[in-house]
Amino acid sequence: MPPVRSTKPVRKPKNAAKTIKRILTYLLDYKVLLVFVALGIIFSSVAAIAGNFLLKPVINNLTTSRNMSKLIKTLITMGVFYSLGIVGTYTYNRLMLTISSGTLKKIRVDLFKHMQSLPIKYFDTHTHGELMSRFTSDTDTLREMLSHGIPNLFSSAISVTGVFFAMLILSPILTVFVVLMLVIMLYVIKIIGAKSSVYFKAQQKAIGKASGYIEEMIEGQKVVKVFCHEDKVKSDFDEINENLCKAATSAHTCANILMPIMGNLSYMHYALTAAAGAFLVINGVIADLGTIGSFLQFTRSFSQPITQISQQFNSVLSALAGAERIFELLDEKCEEDNGTITLVKAKKENGRILESDTYTGEWAWKIPEKSGDFSYIMLKGDVRFHNVVFGYEENKTVLNNVSLYAKPGQKIAFVGSTGAGKTTITNLINRFYDVPDGKITYDGININKIKKADLRRSLAFVLQDTHLFTGTVKENIRYGKLDATDEEIINAAKLANAHSFIMHLPNGYDTVLTADGANLSQGQRQLLSIARAAVANPPVLVLDEATSSIDTRTESLIEKGMDSLMKGRTVFVIAHRLSTVRNSNAIMVLENGEVIERGDHNELMAQKGKYYSLYTGAFELS
Repeated sequence: MPPVRSTKPVRKPKNAAKTIKRILTYLLDYKVLLVFVALGIIFSSVAAIAGNFLLKPVINNLTTSRNMSKLIKTLITMGVFYSLGIVGTYTYNRLMLTISSGTLKKIRVDLFKHMQSLPIKYFDTHTHGELMSRFTSDTDTLREMLSHGIPNLFSSAISVTGVFFAMLILSPILTVFVVLMLVIMLYVIKIIGAKSSVYFKAQQKAIGKASGYIEEMIEGQKVVKVFCHEDKVKSDFDEINENLCKAATSAHTCANILMPIMGNLSYMHYALTAAAGAFLVINGVIADLGTIGSFLQFTRSFSQPITQISQQFNSVLSALAGAERIFELLDEKCEEDNGTITLVKAKKENGRILESDTYTGEWAWKIPEKSGDFSYIMLKGDVRFHNVVFGYEENKTVLNNVSLYAKPGQKIAFVGSTGAGKTTITNLINRFYDVPDGKITYDGININKIKKADLRRSLAFVLQDTHLFTGTVKENIRYGKLDATDEEIINAAKLANAHSFIMHLPNGYDTVLTADGANLSQGQRQLLSIARAAVANPPVLVLDEATSSIDTRTESLIEKGMDSLMKGRTVFVIAHRLSTVRNSNAIMVLENGEVIERGDHNELMAQKGKYYSLYTGAFELS
């Protein structure tokens, strides 16, 4: 009997039947191959049973007639059966690898495509690690189930059924004896496995705690060293590691004693069956030794598949639980977009707005009419909030009855304490979230009527948390406009004052960035983010703490360079530095989700309100 694997805690699916049906919809693409897989499994199992059954005439021939020609024919027949079994086993295993790889490829494609259609809210409420586990651990368990688990379950089930009937044919009395012994062995597995499962749960919990602590210490290594806490963190880790050691020892003790216990029970089972068979032969109940020899071989091959079924069943349950998590993500509601108005290249002829096939430097909103025709409104960048009420959670508002306007070409700044609602306003402009109460208009059009992709094409964002992709500097800037020429990229970099440091990189614009631009300073990464927005040449620009990681001198150079970019465009700025705020056309002071003051720097200073307090009380707004 083979070694029994350790019993680990099994994740169980909530609705196994529904999950299996979903998996079958993917497997239906391989209907023909699955037929050959089934035939291969049947062929392999039947060949093994037939080969073992032929041991009876072989042994009887050797002990009685000793007919060599008959013996050779029987041995050749056995060889043919075993060879066919090998071919069948190889065939179904190889085909299942093809099926499982193809199925998982399609599932990953569906996962990734669907993930792109999910609303920002989903990513705000789920950790990156949680989402990544769908593509890694969950798909890995599903791969194991498809390539090995299910084929082994079917193979074992067919083998157990076939061997049971073969043993009944050879000796019903010995078959009853074997089944009783097997029940005892399975009972032992259940008792030890139950204890092992409890210990393994404790081990998994301890592993999670240790892994989390190690990850946290790696990320905070600078802080640890700055405050000289090396001895403290080592002491804490020793305690966590000691708990893990105890849990792992207890878990693996049960798992490791199970193997020798089951091995010895298996040998005892075999010996008792052989003794019982000899007794029956001596007393004439069984007529020949060949029956005993063949039966003993079946005894081995009867307990093995049952053990495999027990092992594979747990693996299949874990895989179904993983598949259920995958399908939960696939069933998440896509981002809704009921907009019908699109953004098109435009030109003016004889006072009329016409759609253009080529870029003219102007854009227009294309509005479908009931008659089937289209009307056009020039894109200017007039953004207005009308009594907007919004909250990320029900019964908890972030913006309360906010009304504001930004005329084309104006630079609007938002200031206020953390949580006042500054970033929320920009999230609503590009429809990361939809407004439940009130409305937002863009050039007089309710933004809910504009297709999200077209709305976002008219906006460019520079966020505080810069993200750079693996690729060259040039490719990262071009992300703002995929058809941008090299000349446009260089001009955008110059505009953002990034050209100088880029030229000092090892390969200039062809320097490859990895690990989110880890080989650049935070300020340089932010400059590339600004260049990426500049190359998009948008009518509306949103700067969310865009210069927070840049020194004052560089910031002043950037602002000079971006003046031309901002000219004629609506710009929303969220910033703490007064240098960024002072030259705005209008400054909005937010507090508790409400606009409490509006005006330019001089007007607000004259009011001597909240802005005045912030300005005179600190060099930076907070």
